[in-house]
Amino acid sequence: MKKIQMVDLKSQYEKIKETINSSIQEVLNTNTYINGPQVHQFQKSLEEYLDVKHVIPCANGTDALQIAMMGLDLKPGDEVITADFTFAATVEVIALLQLTPVLVDVDMFNMNISIDGIRKAITPKTKAIVPVHLFGRAANMEAIMAIAKEYNLYVIEDNAQAIGANCKFSDGTKKKAGTIGHVGATSFFPSKNLGCYGDGGAIFTNDDALAHKLRGIVNHGMYERYHHDVVGVNSRLDSIQAAVLNAKLPLLDQYGKARQDAARKYSAAFEGHKNIIAPSICDICDCHVFHQYTLRIIDADRNGLMQHLLDKGIPCAIYYPIPLHSQKAYADARYKEEDFPVTNQLVKEVLSLPMHTELDDEQIEFITSSVLEFLK
Repeated sequence: MKKIQMVDLKSQYEKIKETINSSIQEVLNTNTYINGPQVHQFQKSLEEYLDVKHVIPCANGTDALQIAMMGLDLKPGDEVITADFTFAATVEVIALLQLTPVLVDVDMFNMNISIDGIRKAITPKTKAIVPVHLFGRAANMEAIMAIAKEYNLYVIEDNAQAIGANCKFSDGTKKKAGTIGHVGATSFFPSKNLGCYGDGGAIFTNDDALAHKLRGIVNHGMYERYHHDVVGVNSRLDSIQAAVLNAKLPLLDQYGKARQDAARKYSAAFEGHKNIIAPSICDICDCHVFHQYTLRIIDADRNGLMQHLLDKGIPCAIYYPIPLHSQKAYADARYKEEDFPVTNQLVKEVLSLPMHTELDDEQIEFITSSVLEFLK
């Protein structure tokens, strides 16, 4: 059996090596390392794939979130609501901009931000909501956009983990995660569903004026060289990373299907087990692209299971072991433990198994049998 990886980028590369190498060589041949043709090609291709008017490439996913907020002219002290159960980058940029993070609990079923939690957290100072499409599953954007419209709030989608996922609305229409709010942000970190071979990110919007402002912000506030019209930063996707993404983007739906197929096999093996709650996935699932395959281990030794898997050479991880409201950097007297019952439970139960495009049946059988061996 091939060695099991949490994310197997090497095997993925071997299948597309010629395309990747040719794309990178083109950059080397033209010597256009910043804002070269590969970057513009990727921007246009991603706009078409997402059916969004504007994609603004940038240096990484955290920058994408920060720049998106900068473009909305939020002021110090403005409150921004986001989920307690996610990676710190989401709340980090809120704090860096001297905005006020307002953490709310998540939904037990999908682990995304609680709709009731959003409503309860709104105050006269609230200016924006940042839903995170966690682990690859689209959040309830229809409900979130309805709340935003009711209270005149911005919606900034953190789509770092769910590029390619669809959000389905009650009228039957579908839109890509990241393109529904006023602005969306994503990451192309190597382990992402669409990952480059370094750091990279992008911002999405259908707002022409906002897109224009964002394009200035990512380039030191310049639209014309040495003319600084807005306060900006230096955050650009380099041409070599764009070359990698150009090779991978046409395969994104195929990659998503491979992850969904692996998730179905995992879940079939765990079905009905009294100590395992597996992610739900239907036959026509397109709302979840499984950036992570995350179990909940209930009434059993989650940490013991993790060590058992590691001892057998099976990588696994806890995403995330500490709620944001309990992190030293973001602790606040406003937060009470009883406000976060779901998050406080999830951090004790979640365990993510290997998930990537190259998982084979032999590996999945070994992983699932090893889990069941411990939980027998």
